[in-house]
Amino acid sequence: MCGIVGAVSTRNIVPILVQGLQRLEYRGYDSCGVAVHAQSLPGRSGAGLVRARSTARVAELLAQVAHDDLQGGTGIAHTRWATHGAPQVHNAHPHFSHGPGVAPHSDAQRPGRVALVHNGIIENHEALRRELESRGYVFSSQTDTEVIAHLVDSLYDGDLFAAVRAATQELRGAFAIAVVHRDEPHRVVGARAGSPLVLGVGEGGSEHFLASDAMALAGVTDQIVYLEEGDLVDLQLGRYWITTADGQSLGPAERPVRTVHAHSGAAELGPYRHYMQKEIFEQPRALADTLEGVQGIVPELFDGAGAAAWRVFKEIDSVLILACGTSYYSGLTAKYWLEAIAGIPTQVEVASEYRYRTSVPNPRALVVTISQSGETADTLAALRHAKGLGMRHTLTVCNVATSAMVRECALAYVTRAGVEIGVASTKAFTTQLAGLFLLTLALAQSKGLLSEEDEARHLQALRHLPVALQAVLALEPQIISWAEDFARRENALFLGRGLHYPIALEGALKLKEISYIHAEAYPAGELKHGPLALVTSEMPVVTVAPNDALLEKLKSNMQEVRARGGVLYVLADADTHIDSSEGIHVIRMPEHGGPLSPLLHVVPLQLLAYHTACARGTDVDKPRNLAKSVTVE
Repeated sequence: MCGIVGAVSTRNIVPILVQGLQRLEYRGYDSCGVAVHAQSLPGRSGAGLVRARSTARVAELLAQVAHDDLQGGTGIAHTRWATHGAPQVHNAHPHFSHGPGVAPHSDAQRPGRVALVHNGIIENHEALRRELESRGYVFSSQTDTEVIAHLVDSLYDGDLFAAVRAATQELRGAFAIAVVHRDEPHRVVGARAGSPLVLGVGEGGSEHFLASDAMALAGVTDQIVYLEEGDLVDLQLGRYWITTADGQSLGPAERPVRTVHAHSGAAELGPYRHYMQKEIFEQPRALADTLEGVQGIVPELFDGAGAAAWRVFKEIDSVLILACGTSYYSGLTAKYWLEAIAGIPTQVEVASEYRYRTSVPNPRALVVTISQSGETADTLAALRHAKGLGMRHTLTVCNVATSAMVRECALAYVTRAGVEIGVASTKAFTTQLAGLFLLTLALAQSKGLLSEEDEARHLQALRHLPVALQAVLALEPQIISWAEDFARRENALFLGRGLHYPIALEGALKLKEISYIHAEAYPAGELKHGPLALVTSEMPVVTVAPNDALLEKLKSNMQEVRARGGVLYVLADADTHIDSSEGIHVIRMPEHGGPLSPLLHVVPLQLLAYHTACARGTDVDKPRNLAKSVTVE
């Protein structure tokens, strides 16, 4: 979602700020901006805080910065995904406060007293706005962020850190902020509560950086300090200091510097048209990396020492999965595995719903969170809610080892999908499934339900996945022919049964995310309970048809579609005896994957969505209204 970059240095940091924004573009944004202190470089004169903002891409901002000769050793930058206020320049960050009494029409070129960038949502912004307006502050945007800038200005009395600390005491909601003041040209103050923020230590400790994601600092520094909930950080030339929200100063031991080799978001596309296509084709490698070193089903997979994981697995009697979006669908898939293979009752909850309803906590349940970024706000809040109810056994399946999710869960399985730049998740989903299948086997083993023969068979199937996926990817030409037809449609229906119903859900989500075609997914058995009324020759019906125990039932559902003139697009295993005919288009899967079949069947659905979007000319990697890492509610 939104991205923050900030710096204090003796060199011109504008190129670093803009480059950091480029590395965060994959998260999704609709405006961007940079502000610097014009007097923060030796030999430079100026009027204080100046900025450039744009509702175009970061490349346009870079051109604007060059035209305006924007330079400075202290500055902040931001990519914004609109929440409060439309994506227009006056709503873009950084926001300025000029003090009370300055009218909006004079804001355009006037240097600011306070410049601020913000990720998150301030829930009490309306009350704060009314109070600040009564003190003479004039607002030039519809954002909740401008409230913070004016609030800091109103509390400033010569010490920016003290003003920011006092301001955060009045804020309710989620935020990560970086703030600069006109009267302190070599200082940036940051704070975080419910939204991630990291500190980057420059070479020799002479310069320091802030960012919402360590990736933004790739190539600048690999020395990263992860700020914790409630932390405030004071960046100055040659020093930094961290305090908790209550003012307690922290030394290096409490917030250690870690070496983080972040990957740049500007990875080469190679022969691919889009990052999403590249990431679809990276899935064999991502799965191989995720499973590398897995020689057996041992507790050490989820806990370096193994003792804690084994104790937890022995103690639990159920599983509660919390996730959002694509990760939620991986959790729904895992429910089938956990109950069928491990014999453990499993509940899967949409994280944003779970935290706001009255539920019955079970102290013996294993709470499993699933997140690509490990910073998903709703999932983190649901995790904290579950822990607050006394559910202390926690485990995350996550793609970022340094994320808040990994730090806040007792156990973790870190997937190795690598950086996923396309907003529509692909390789993160399949590697999550691999991690969840390993968790299923570990729980089955702890309950005495996994024989040595079963373990060997399942591990062999997992190791075979990269090869099996390569064969599935070879189906791309056939899927392109389907996509040419789908591109002319405005609605689609996806059907699956049992283990493959969540895969139908994921296929529908991918199509709607990037092609903007309305798509729904249903358990095929529910077809006659309502969705059948939608079926016409203009409604393509995608059917996931593995050769499993429900195949004959599924064939009956398909006949219901054909009897109403519906056109079927079927992903069928080779031995299902489903053949192409009038109104039935069949693509044969190379092999049957058994319990791991969902990982094979989802790939053609990803390709179908991708090529349909290409045929319709949409922005595949940055679909409208969506963001990669959803760090606000």
